[in-house]
Amino acid sequence: MPAGSALRVAVIGGGPGGLYAAALLARQGHTVEVWERNAPEDTFGFGVVLSDETLGGIERADTVVYAALGAEFVRWDDIDIVHRGRLLTSGGHGFSALGRRRLLEILHERCAGLGVELRFRTPAPAAAALAASYDLVVAADGVHSATRQGGAAHFRPTLTSGRCRYIWLAADFAFDAFRFEIAETEHGVMQLHAYPYSADASTVIVEMHEDVWRAAGLDLCDEAESAARCAKTFAEALRGRPLHGNHSAWTEFRTVVNERWSHGNVVLLGDAAHTAHFSIGSGTKLAVEDALALAEAVAAEPDDVPAALAAYEAARRPAVASTQRAAAASMRWFEELAGYVDQPARQFAFNLLTRSRRVTHDNLRLRDERFTRAVERDFGCPDEHTPPMFTPLKLRGLTLRNRVVVSPMDMYSAQDGEGTPGDFHLVHLGARALGGAGLVMTEMVCVSAEGRITPGCTGLYTDGQAAAWTRIADFVHASAPGTALGVQLGHSGRKGSTRVMWEGMDDPLPEGNWPLVAASEAPYRPGVSAVPRALTTADMASIRSDFAAAAVRAAGCGFDLLELHCAHGYLLSGFLSPLTNRRTDAYGGPLENRLRFPLEVFDAVRAVWPADRPMTVRISATDWAPGGTSAQDAVDIAAAFAAHGADAIDVSTGQVVADESPEYGRSYQTPYADRIRNALGVPVIAVGAISSWDDVNSLLLAGRADLCAVGRPHLYDPHWTLHAAADQSYEGPAAPWPAPYRAGSRRPPTGRG
Repeated sequence: MPAGSALRVAVIGGGPGGLYAAALLARQGHTVEVWERNAPEDTFGFGVVLSDETLGGIERADTVVYAALGAEFVRWDDIDIVHRGRLLTSGGHGFSALGRRRLLEILHERCAGLGVELRFRTPAPAAAALAASYDLVVAADGVHSATRQGGAAHFRPTLTSGRCRYIWLAADFAFDAFRFEIAETEHGVMQLHAYPYSADASTVIVEMHEDVWRAAGLDLCDEAESAARCAKTFAEALRGRPLHGNHSAWTEFRTVVNERWSHGNVVLLGDAAHTAHFSIGSGTKLAVEDALALAEAVAAEPDDVPAALAAYEAARRPAVASTQRAAAASMRWFEELAGYVDQPARQFAFNLLTRSRRVTHDNLRLRDERFTRAVERDFGCPDEHTPPMFTPLKLRGLTLRNRVVVSPMDMYSAQDGEGTPGDFHLVHLGARALGGAGLVMTEMVCVSAEGRITPGCTGLYTDGQAAAWTRIADFVHASAPGTALGVQLGHSGRKGSTRVMWEGMDDPLPEGNWPLVAASEAPYRPGVSAVPRALTTADMASIRSDFAAAAVRAAGCGFDLLELHCAHGYLLSGFLSPLTNRRTDAYGGPLENRLRFPLEVFDAVRAVWPADRPMTVRISATDWAPGGTSAQDAVDIAAAFAAHGADAIDVSTGQVVADESPEYGRSYQTPYADRIRNALGVPVIAVGAISSWDDVNSLLLAGRADLCAVGRPHLYDPHWTLHAAADQSYEGPAAPWPAPYRAGSRRPPTGRG
């Protein structure tokens, strides 16, 4: 280290993250002082779980701490899941845990040996005061961080509370595995998360939805009574033994996100900067990894603390964001646990294991092939060589040979602005059909000229358009036998008369506009979009007839499936959302009224669509905006269409209002399909950033979807489905290569290999 580069470091908080940061910085030659308001023997909670990845980082950074931890760890591989009295075990997971108190003792000893000054029972001065006299201030003061609160104007934190209550308890014996157990009580579903952390002790967390917690009267119980009642509820899992607390109280999980992690020479670490739900065991892990990254950044930039802190945040933020996404998915899964308990036992167990999307079908098969094969058999895979995605599905008289759908994707390429599909559509849809998907969907096909989104949108309101679609359907059925072709019918509503996407998405046409109609006189983009005219009952009757006429033409074209587009803010979607339907007549107000016109259209189409051919409905299950469609609204909308004869619900989200705030991420829309499927038992199509065949298999086996719609990957690779089959060594009837393409059914060698 260059002369003069030693820093004076203040650490606020003596938890694992703060102590480990102190030790690592002291090893670099810095002078470090730690303030901890509690006594050295005080701690909250019981056991700590660390991953092999985290332990590897500790080993590289400090072999002394690694060796001390290694002597203490309890290790196990199995996860036990108890569902309605049935025990299911999945192996190969690999956990390491030790007591939190022992972890702190190891870190206290290491800090003391490195000359760190530990000040116990001493509240730290304010971070701003420390920043004036120290070179670096590390705020590791936890989820209730005073440092974060005091610097909120700069750190810009967002704290979000979960919908469950939980309590940390302990049992005086070691479970054989990580155990999840469900108790279906008279008050509702309760769950137990338990794991050993020493040879004779286990952490036990009991969690339940807040409504259940209050109904059970646990909100009125003190620590001792809470422990006794939890022990009674899970007596069989605990072998009749008691539970005890450690300053334990029922609490709600708070997810902490900060826009910035540092301010000048003050930096947030661990729970002060971010939290992730305990169900993925990440709190201490994240704090220790933060400490490792911070020490590395300071070592690289000891003479420029702000630069070091910026490097620390840049290094850690992507990993933390990924963990928080996984933790959010896991937390939501447990919040909605009551919707899953009726699943078959193995499917329930698989669903639980893959809830965060970090463990997938392929990953779980590597860990425990026997368990995964059993789940596949229960799902209905024809044999052990058939992946879930290549298991057929029957909808009315149509049997789809596999579970992959090419999503409806607007191409804006109709001929001459007259709504007629041309050679582009023949090649585009024909290529995807040859690519192996079970169902290929058209873009939204408009039911009238006024119902187009752009001049480049296709229609099915003239005989010429019908003839062009017939040509495409004939090609698909002749050249890709076994591939089903579906048509999506819709009307643009207030989102019509705009430029094609690449010229300005949702921008009005500079000329040649046509009048817009909608549920209410509300433009899509106020001040930019044209103001639509609110439909009269006569208008609605005319549009119902347009949909029915288009459906008759679609049947004549030879389409195998028809989807009614009631999503994304187009006309029928505009009736469903309370943000866009402001009517005061029988078609506005409560959801029952908002459903009236979309259901009338559905009934009109179903009446003329062949009885043996299935119909689906695409909905936006959330508007991603305050006051919009709620989770229960989405379930009720799906239930209404199913009651009228919909064979499946295609569950999308958003694009209803321009000021939406979607929560993008991998498979980000699938929880909405999941909720509808498990609430109603109706088949669903999941959509939204499903990009891998492993995701498709995982969603299907977990019972979160019956079909998966994959869009952009099919633009990147028209043969995505066939390549997924090749990657999984599947050569069965659900993904046959067209005869002219069979020579390409194996991946070509690369380079000298």
